[in-house]
Amino acid sequence: MSSSSSNEAAVSATDKKSLPFSEQHYFSSYDHFGIHEEMLKDEVRTISYRNAIMKNKHLFKDKIVLDVGCGTGILSMFAAKAGAKHVIAVDMSNIIEMAQKIVNLNGFEDKITLLKGKLEDVEMPYPKVDIIISEWMGYFLLYESMMDTVLVARDRYLVEGGLILPDKANIQLALIEDGAYKDEKIFYWENVYGFDYSPFIKPSMAQPLVETVDNKSVVTNHCQIIEFDLNTVTIEELAFHRKFKLTATRDDLAHAVVAWFDIVFPYDDEGEKVVFSTGPHARYTHWQQTIFYLDQVLDLKKGEVVEGSLASRPNEKNNRELDIELEWNFQGSGEGDSRAQSGKYNYFIR
Repeated sequence: MSSSSSNEAAVSATDKKSLPFSEQHYFSSYDHFGIHEEMLKDEVRTISYRNAIMKNKHLFKDKIVLDVGCGTGILSMFAAKAGAKHVIAVDMSNIIEMAQKIVNLNGFEDKITLLKGKLEDVEMPYPKVDIIISEWMGYFLLYESMMDTVLVARDRYLVEGGLILPDKANIQLALIEDGAYKDEKIFYWENVYGFDYSPFIKPSMAQPLVETVDNKSVVTNHCQIIEFDLNTVTIEELAFHRKFKLTATRDDLAHAVVAWFDIVFPYDDEGEKVVFSTGPHARYTHWQQTIFYLDQVLDLKKGEVVEGSLASRPNEKNNRELDIELEWNFQGSGEGDSRAQSGKYNYFIR
């Protein structure tokens, strides 16, 4: 099946202006060229997807593929090049009009049909698909809530036993020493040109920092707080509350919790396993890491344990944003240790 005309713009299924403002803002943010340039130039991201598809060509041969949030169409073209029978590429952003030109220019107009609209609203040219591909991950994995859309696509269109690329994702946590940056970001407000601006401290802490963390700053082991299997997880299970336990790997101070995610693609005995991490130990990605500053400083000795929990849930007013609650409990060497501290802080990712 081919698009109706190689020179036509992608089919529009939804008027963006009819959406709530938060949805308009989200989709409009992907209209701009710059964000797609950043993602395409992220080699860890793009080459991992290419490898997962091209090194598992036998999984794509003669299959119907759905690309959810196709952007410029790079994943769709990988799938078509790998031998897919046909690719359906869906995106609400105006970038899909550029994607149509790119698809045509590269000779895939008969292999890729582009549909402009929300996945929930578009009219699909095939009732079912064999494979879903999507680059849905946001900061802290779940920000922007695009995994919801992938799960809707799974439940509506994926054949039984079909594939989702990627199909596994987990969130990892560790503690870091970051005193200099915390002073610059948080305690700056205590004296601004001789004036007390301390009311800014609480809101500045509540917004996590998305930044690249030097692996040398990590002062504990890391632990997996949750894993999602996209083959079975439900939208309701994307809100979670999990406990963690971290052990100090050296004597040092801890100022913040750092979070990142790891991604796993499906494969079989004939193909090749592809995984990537966005942690401080791995190559740079545009997701970087997410830093939650504590309102305390923990004085750790090697081998001591910090226990705690992290809760994440969609914001009630805008489910693309996240509300996060972090609790921690550090007892030092035991009862009576003056270094013992515990606390709780609420954060939001907007």
